[in-house]
Amino acid sequence: MNLEAHYDAMREAALCRLAQGDADLDPLLDAADDRRGITLLARPPGHVIREMEAVLADFRSAEPGQYYYPASDIHLTILSIISCYRGFGLELIDPAAYSAAVQDIVRHCRPFRIRFTGLTASPGGIMVQGVPEDDTLNRLRDELRSFFRNAGLQQSIDQRYSIQTAHSTVLRFRRPLQNPARLLEKIRQYQAHSFGTFEVDALELVFNDWYQRAGNTVLLERYPLLNPG
Repeated sequence: MNLEAHYDAMREAALCRLAQGDADLDPLLDAADDRRGITLLARPPGHVIREMEAVLADFRSAEPGQYYYPASDIHLTILSIISCYRGFGLELIDPAAYSAAVQDIVRHCRPFRIRFTGLTASPGGIMVQGVPEDDTLNRLRDELRSFFRNAGLQQSIDQRYSIQTAHSTVLRFRRPLQNPARLLEKIRQYQAHSFGTFEVDALELVFNDWYQRAGNTVLLERYPLLNPG
């Protein structure tokens, strides 16, 4: 997949709707939400997060009522192993089996680099565009998919969609847009903005809610990625 072209197509399709004030509002952002799941993720480093926060501060001036991800919650999804659903809890699985399975797979994975440049959008929110510098992330995802589809462990990989991007969601719409024209102006302004390039040298397996809120996240295992040799 040409990720840059994919992000461009996403953005242009979303802007057509957002220009009319037609955002997909998330009614559960301010409600009691008990959806939980299991995710393997990476976390951008401080210098990238700070750049994101500076841009989000500018967006708040245009749309103060929306949901802005705090620094603690910003992440890059490697793979959603169990997509969040109501009623799921750790008592329904053997967390150690998942931790061990992922450990066996990622121990062969070397660190990989992600370039965060520009913004894309959907009718429901705004994402920072991530582009891997090699195929390590894709190969890791394929290995994880292959294992869990045949492991006899609960999983829902790719049931919602097959993840192929490397984006980080930073804003979700929860209220009607106050100024659609200004929002589009901001998206265009940061369309090619550089947030920084970083090396993913560790992964986290977490029990999480839909929004990856830190207060609802349980770290099951952390996996340092080691260069071979």
